Amino acid sequence: MGHKMKKILLSSVALLGLATGALAADLPTRKPAPIVPVVPAFTWTGFYLGVNAGYGWNSNNDSVFVPGIGFVSNDSNGGFVGGAQIGYNYQIGQFVVGVETDIQYADLGGDNNLPLFANNVIGFRNNNGSDNYFGTVRARAGVAFDRALIYVTGGFAYGDVAGNSFSSSSNGGWTVGGGVEYAFTNNLTAKIEGLYVNLDRGNNSLLVNNIALGNSSNTEFGVVRAGLNYKFNSY
Repeated sequence: MGHKMKKILLSSVALLGLATGALAADLPTRKPAPIVPVVPAFTWTGFYLGVNAGYGWNSNNDSVFVPGIGFVSNDSNGGFVGGAQIGYNYQIGQFVVGVETDIQYADLGGDNNLPLFANNVIGFRNNNGSDNYFGTVRARAGVAFDRALIYVTGGFAYGDVAGNSFSSSSNGGWTVGGGVEYAFTNNLTAKIEGLYVNLDRGNNSLLVNNIALGNSSNTEFGVVRAGLNYKFNSY
């Protein structure tokens, strides 16, 4: 083989090597694709518990009938309301349903003018009702806009709240309201809520010297409160 032929073969081998390298560079890589962590979408589904505080006002304008004297009114005031709640939500698409129960301290401070009998003389003493309580067991239903929830709520209510002139026992009733809740993180939510509460006091009466004094008005009050909840993860 001549010297010239060797040069031609070497040149051909070099060109073939360059072409093979370029073709290999254009082939798809066999390296695995990088794994991107999937962040779960926020859901309202799950158990939660929290605390709340706000203001309540007694809307009663009671009158107690005293024979021979007439009606004696009870002035109703407002004050601090605070307590704790626990509940469960379940989200179906954009809709959220759930149940919640709470127990509340209520210093509504109703000033009751109660009849006082001494030596056959009728007078009146002031009873400043405070340090009372109430609780609710309610259903909730609302619409979620991602981390914001607008809801209505209603159900059973019970308690002993200022304004009950002749009885200090717990009474049952009902409540209705609504609110807005927002999830700042997957576990921490805050809400603003309003409730109307109506407790049935029945026909409360007091018999003194064979004279019946009666008061059959319900206890009615409103509550506006802010709350903070911790939601347990459901995934």
